[in-house]
Amino acid sequence: MPLLLSASQPPLLPLIPHSNKTLITLSRKRFGFAPNTLTTPPSLRSRRILPKYSASSSSSINGVSLEDIPEHSRNEESTSPTRDEFLLLQTLRTWLRFLPSILPGGSWWNFDDDIEIELLAQPVSVWRALGKMWHLVARDRWIIFAAFTALIFAAVSEISIPHFLTASIFSAQSAEIAVFHQNVRLLVLLCVISGICSGIRGCCFGIANMILVKRMRETLYSSLILQDISFFDSETVGDLTSRLGADCQQVSRVIGNDLNLILRNVLQGTGSLIYLVILSWPLGLSTLMICIMLGAVMVHYGRYQKKAARLIQEVTASANDVAQETLSLIRTVRVYGTEEVEHGRYKWWLEKLADISLRQSAAYGFWNLSFNALYHSTQVIAVLFGGMSILAGHITAEKLTKFILYSEWLIYSTWWVGDNISNLMQSVGASEKVFHLMDLLPSSQFTERGKY
Repeated sequence: MPLLLSASQPPLLPLIPHSNKTLITLSRKRFGFAPNTLTTPPSLRSRRILPKYSASSSSSINGVSLEDIPEHSRNEESTSPTRDEFLLLQTLRTWLRFLPSILPGGSWWNFDDDIEIELLAQPVSVWRALGKMWHLVARDRWIIFAAFTALIFAAVSEISIPHFLTASIFSAQSAEIAVFHQNVRLLVLLCVISGICSGIRGCCFGIANMILVKRMRETLYSSLILQDISFFDSETVGDLTSRLGADCQQVSRVIGNDLNLILRNVLQGTGSLIYLVILSWPLGLSTLMICIMLGAVMVHYGRYQKKAARLIQEVTASANDVAQETLSLIRTVRVYGTEEVEHGRYKWWLEKLADISLRQSAAYGFWNLSFNALYHSTQVIAVLFGGMSILAGHITAEKLTKFILYSEWLIYSTWWVGDNISNLMQSVGASEKVFHLMDLLPSSQFTERGKY
């Protein structure tokens, strides 16, 4: 079971006892942009005050009058590098050394240099977490089945709309009135089916989310109150309430948002790929290769987001622990006048939280960069090879239009799948300790008396 404490965190007060929790060990090697950034709060940093020297009444240096110094010597001194120029050069050197580390694979992205996680239990995998979630909502499985049934009908109807939309446009251009009216009627029917099924799907998944969070908090609270008294000597109230609140809330979007969008886009992407291969297998395979490249980036990004989410939840729990400890002993804090020290302790954890969030946001930026590059590459390939095929007489303009629409659909489906898989891994990583606490066995006094 993970425990949490900063290795370099300043003490609260001499008379306030501290728990010896250890889950995250924060080293002082490097946590931000500047390599020499101090990790202790500003209130605890040593100040070095430079002495002030009063100006001499006479213009002299070490007893030598300025008039006695040759003119050319004073000019050489005036042209020497100033302190500001020296600091500017030092800053430029620091940034030049730092820039390679922020590239993909650089040392700046590695959390292990800053935080060492010592977990006594095995990390929770995505499939294990999904199995536990299913166990919590299994009694109301009919809601899940209704939601997935509506999802299938909505996905199939939505993926069929581009085909009939393109057919309607080109039938109107060729003055085929009967075909045009038939396609329009099918479009209206598909839009109605998609709207109704999407509404049912959203409602059912929302209810499933509510049931999941309610039963997860109920199970976690029941597991905590049945623990032995020694358990609460090693765990703080702020940490446990953070698990009941923020960590459980992280899984509230797993069913209604992540699984919902993952399955819907998998169905739509599969249908788009099949349609593209039927239209033109060379263009379809080229689009598939781009989707595979996007999927490889997605896997690395999802793993990074899962680790970052776990660290964010742990650091947040530590910050809550500091706040709860300080506020519960506010009278003692006021007597000793250590408000600035307590503010520094809390700010220290907030700086760690901001640093991890910064890397998380930067990773999301690289993920979007790769998606947009590959997405526009698909458009260029479709127009280039499709135009050459039209000139050669292999496909028609209608087929090329359908291909462009479905290739965009396939790329966007791949992006949505990747984005929601990373969110799913992020939610699982943020709630890992919740699953560990739920698996704790009750105290022996309850099992021996048969109360559990």
